[in-house]
Parts: sequence; structure tokens; C-alpha cells
Amino acid sequence: MKLTGKIAKRDDEKFLVFGYASMADVTDSQGDVISIDTLEKAAYNFVLHSRTGGEMHEVMGVSTLVESIVFTKEKLALLGLAEDALPPGWWVGFKVHDTETWQKIKNGAYNDFSIGGRAIREAVSNE
Repeated sequence: MKLTGKIAKRDDEKFLVFGYASMADVTDSQGDVISIDTLEKAAYNFVLHSRTGGEMHEVMGVSTLVESIVFTKEKLALLGLAEDALPPGWWVGFKVHDTETWQKIKNGAYNDFSIGGRAIREAVSNE
């Protein structure tokens, strides 16, 4: 299965965008897979130390994180939801400060989220 972090909601008056930043246990657009445990650690690190969104991984400071939750089976159960009610992944919301970036979101040039990071690639068996 291949999923992307498409923008799920956009508030044009408040310059807010929401959606999955990354999904766990699925192949992303670079052919990589991240476990929910690793994704959760990365999300917490981002929330604790950055909270700043960039444009195309080059221009930083165009947005600020305003919402973040990593959906795990355990958290869904605590919310009273079935463990498969939502896919495991990192849901985010960003307030966009840059008007040029916002226009690219509005016109569909930017329609999904992309997380940056460093990792050691490991082969995964297809069992």
C-alpha cells in the first residue's frame, strides 16, 4: 500500500493546513517505510525542538506547528476508538505565515506534507 500525507483540511481565512505528515508501516514516495515507534520519536523530537515548517525543505520559517498527534493503537483505544479507526501516523496542523507559500497551497502546487530527517536504511523482508 502506498499513502501520502495529503493536505486534508485547509482554512483559507486563518492560513491553516492539516493532514498526515507521515504514515507508519506504509511505503512513502521515496520507497521508505517507518515504524510507528520511530515515527512517534521523530514527531516528539520535532515538537520539542523545532515546530517550524519549511518550504520544499529549503526555506525555513514559513509556518509554525499548531497541532500534533501521533495516532497509535493505544491512543485510539484511550480515545474510545477502534484500533483501526484511523491509520497509524502523525497528524499535524500548521499556521502558514508566508503569503507566497500560502498561494502555492491554495492553487494546488503544494498539496501534501513532507517530513525531512536522517535515518539509516535497513532492508525489510517481505514476509
